Amino acid sequence: MEHAAHSPSEGLESQSLPQKRPVGGWRAVRYILGNETFEKLASMSLIANLVVYLHTKYNLDNVVSANVFNIWSGSCNIAPLFGAFLADRYLGKFNTLLFSSIASLLGMGTLTLTAGIHKLTPSACISQTAECQQPSTWQIAILYLGLALLVVGSGGLRPCNIAFGADQFDTTTEKGRAQLDSFCNLWYLLFTLALLIALTIVVYIQTNVSWILGFAVPTGCFALSIIIFLLGTRLYVRVKPQGSIFADIIKVLVATCRKCGSKSNAGETSGQSYYDPLVGSESERERVARTNKLKFFDKAAMIVDPSELDSQGKPKNSWKLCSVQQVEQLKSVVRILPVWITGIVCFVGMQQMNSFGIFQAIQMNKSIGPKFQIPPAWMGLTPMIALSIWIIIYESIYVPQMQKRGMNETGRLTMEQRFKIGIVISVLCMVVAGLTEMKRRNSALAHGTLESPITVALLVPQFALSGLIEAFAAIALMELLTTQWPQSMRTFAGAVFFLSLSIASYLTTILINVVKKLSGLNGNSSWLGGNDLNKNRLDYYYYTIAAFGVLNFVYFHFFARHYLSDDVAQHSEKPSDCDSSGNGKGL
Repeated sequence: MEHAAHSPSEGLESQSLPQKRPVGGWRAVRYILGNETFEKLASMSLIANLVVYLHTKYNLDNVVSANVFNIWSGSCNIAPLFGAFLADRYLGKFNTLLFSSIASLLGMGTLTLTAGIHKLTPSACISQTAECQQPSTWQIAILYLGLALLVVGSGGLRPCNIAFGADQFDTTTEKGRAQLDSFCNLWYLLFTLALLIALTIVVYIQTNVSWILGFAVPTGCFALSIIIFLLGTRLYVRVKPQGSIFADIIKVLVATCRKCGSKSNAGETSGQSYYDPLVGSESERERVARTNKLKFFDKAAMIVDPSELDSQGKPKNSWKLCSVQQVEQLKSVVRILPVWITGIVCFVGMQQMNSFGIFQAIQMNKSIGPKFQIPPAWMGLTPMIALSIWIIIYESIYVPQMQKRGMNETGRLTMEQRFKIGIVISVLCMVVAGLTEMKRRNSALAHGTLESPITVALLVPQFALSGLIEAFAAIALMELLTTQWPQSMRTFAGAVFFLSLSIASYLTTILINVVKKLSGLNGNSSWLGGNDLNKNRLDYYYYTIAAFGVLNFVYFHFFARHYLSDDVAQHSEKPSDCDSSGNGKGL
């Protein structure tokens, strides 16, 4: 990659200007880590408690609150596709991060205004069972404006934050690779600390003290993150935009369609039949080996007529003739689609805890002692704790024991095994959630109260299982994306991972509305709707998702698992922290 002005090695002086100031390295990275820490503290504070805010301040019922959250969450996860395209093609990572941070600050500031100005929200609801005043069109419009600005912000921040930090090190050297590994570990540590603070202190302020103060704190964190980021401006290595993998994929599809009926004049055995500029070049070591699968797409790189090349041997029209490398990149994307679908279905079960799981907590006994009430959003700590405990057990106990017993060379679970375990846990999570909801509902109805006297601790198993879905299925999917695709597609891999979360959110929204409509046919009471879970059958909804999980297991076992290449399926190595850590955390 070509750099804007400087080399990324720590302490290396500028080669274009006769000054001694260091460029890149740890002096630059500390500002990136500071920016990322405060940005994550702010964004996680909103994600953890948004559904409660919609429910309490805007009087939206359970289904509407869940739908708004899922659509917003899905949009935040699909936006990185566009953010990665703009960064790689036009803006560069620095400008993308700066503009995205400003958009997030404006979005968080807008939500703070909705909490502080009473006219921007409907009148408070007297009780959860009463008919509450609904927000007006303009009140909803301001709310959606704030959420939309946060979507824009996440679109640039998520695909670029780690990648921009990696740009500060010269990874062609052993020292640079070691520095990058340390950066990834430190990034994950700070991210975890920010998440803990967001889910405890900030959420407690929002729920038990004041929504105004609870949103003002994240807004201040966003502002501070931008200031820290700008302080390191003169130290950053800025890689020039080199082009986007998204555009290359579209070009291959267009070229394939345009040459659908074409045949090579030179024949398949001729070295001139396919355009492959990396052969014999200095970059040949980065070349992806040509495969014989999905040969239909090879037409995009086929040289039908020598006039397709200019005097320098380059395509005159890149939308008609693509390189073999571009074709192989598209093939690598298509090959993992069946497994990718498996991951998406797993995520549908996992995402229920962020909405309906919180609603269950709202209608349970949250008391600890005579005065303290557990904020419902604190249940979001459980998946993270379960994930961390499993990683410790896996790395410290399971893997060494398997290696000692000689079960396999690495001692690790294969990718196929992890996907299967993840699917089974997604089914188990929904079954446990359904049984818990049935017990909670029966208890509340028996006592004639809105809140069940059963302790909120009963929800711990289902939230813990949702964290284990991430530990097995989510991390396995991220590893699959990063190991099956070449290094040049790593940014694209992160964006595709977030896209899977986005699709899961949208599918959840569709499923909620379909279940609500079908269950309410013929005068029957709908399983979902209103503000009182006691009048719903949320347990039936959970069982429905569990049934889809069973179908997902059958689909993976008899079809999708065959698309895992033998080397990945049999020798799954531990992904680097930059590849796996933090991606699932944004769920």
